[in-house]
Amino acid sequence: MTSILVVDDEPAVLKVLVTRLKLAGCQVLEAKDGEEALEIFHRESPDLVVLDVMLPKIDGFAVCRRIRAESVVPIIFLTALEAISERVAGLDLGADDYLSKPFSPKELEARIATILRRVGPTATVAEPREVPAGQGVMKLGELVVDTNRRQVSRGGQRICLTYTEFSLLELLFRDPGKVVPRAEILEQLWGYPPRRAADLRVVDVYVARLRGKLEPDPRNPELILTVRGIGYASQRTGDFPAALAV
Repeated sequence: MTSILVVDDEPAVLKVLVTRLKLAGCQVLEAKDGEEALEIFHRESPDLVVLDVMLPKIDGFAVCRRIRAESVVPIIFLTALEAISERVAGLDLGADDYLSKPFSPKELEARIATILRRVGPTATVAEPREVPAGQGVMKLGELVVDTNRRQVSRGGQRICLTYTEFSLLELLFRDPGKVVPRAEILEQLWGYPPRRAADLRVVDVYVARLRGKLEPDPRNPELILTVRGIGYASQRTGDFPAALAV
């Protein structure tokens, strides 16, 4: 049974979410503040976290930051903040998605289902180790991408990617050189079409996060290129002298 930690200090919101998710067959863990959320997270190791931003004791951003230091568990932010910069800040900390309050519980359930289908079992940050070449392994310059274990390494050192970051990497390199529109990336990875321009910022933030982890110089990317006004494209595998896809 999928376990979901729901963190919100509004009793009405918490009650609705817990009831709906239990009816959907999930095991639901509840927390009303950031401190309690971290205690439950460490004790129960949930498969996904639904996290309000404005929380007592420890805010949602700080909770997300602490969780990301040790786990790649999917995190969905709930936020009443209107400023795009605040929402982007949450994604930049490693959240997989965000939903603005007030929201439809049905929409939240759909987003949870989309993420869980993509990520499978929860994983924590593992010890780095060399990934052997073989089936399901792709080399991009100094990077070794193991699509079976969903891991990336450089020189034997693990580069920790969240599930969403790795899925973005897979999508962009599925057909190297092909331009993938931002709207298509949003629909394939997050499961919903852009309803407003701000929705596409989710894609931009994640591309920036991925570049920051993979590119030697994120300001002058070599792996993931921007196609202005359209979307993003990966370099063709053959463009890397040391690249080999097997």
